[in-house]
Amino acid sequence: MQITANDITLEIEDHGPADAPAMILIRGLGTQLVHWPENLVEGFVNAGLRTITFDNRDVGLSQRFPTPGVPGDPDEITEKLMSGTGIPPAYTLDDMARDVIAIMDARGIDKAHVFGISMGGAIAQILALDHADRLLSATIVMTAARPLLERGRIADMLPRLLARPETLDEAQDNWVAGHASFGSPGFPVAEEDIRAEARLAWARSADPEGINRQLLATLAAPDRRPRLGELTTPCLVIHGVDDTLIPVELGREIADHIPGAEFHAIKGMGHIITPLLAPQIVSLVCDFIRRQA
Repeated sequence: MQITANDITLEIEDHGPADAPAMILIRGLGTQLVHWPENLVEGFVNAGLRTITFDNRDVGLSQRFPTPGVPGDPDEITEKLMSGTGIPPAYTLDDMARDVIAIMDARGIDKAHVFGISMGGAIAQILALDHADRLLSATIVMTAARPLLERGRIADMLPRLLARPETLDEAQDNWVAGHASFGSPGFPVAEEDIRAEARLAWARSADPEGINRQLLATLAAPDRRPRLGELTTPCLVIHGVDDTLIPVELGREIADHIPGAEFHAIKGMGHIITPLLAPQIVSLVCDFIRRQA
């Protein structure tokens, strides 16, 4: 369904009883609500959680943000960044965190658990830092606290992160290649299922410029490590031992900076939550929530 939140239009899905404790799932760079495994969402609902999924701004069926002076073309972005030219983002991760709070307001939710992966894990950190009064807990998955440009050479990162126009066949092939490159080798997915998911995502949105604007927001985010010691929200950090995009050490670093945080490294997990992995994730999160209560 389409809702207005934070003065923009966002696509959301609301699962489970309206009077149950709320869990909001926050996706990573360029991905959509359809990329959540069905059994992950169902697992949270069956555990007694009202579970909300949504398309972040600039992807899926949510509002786009073309902005004068902010490039969306991958070659222009690469040229500017490699030459040291600063690129102002169309919005920030703080704006995206406020989108989450606005979704809660629109759905009548006072406090919620949040679960964010990759870029969504960065947003979950911001929510815990700046909107702690609205959170019950934060689960921070496959992400980092240090700035993106500190994690490696930009020339190596950009080709992996920037999006380009692609046909339906290319979208399927690229998502199969993505699973092979940074997926979860211990929890594999059949190729036909990967292709089906890519077809669904492509049909909802084939817009690389929106993804690239999300990347610019991520690049503009400051180092969160100096502030993580302030957190009082119960935090669970989960990371894959086999994550080839964001090394597991960067997840452990987040937990080390947050007082009382729990850290779980999962062998065989990479940078994608697959249906085979979902039950283990649900179990870890729900056990953590029960113990906090």
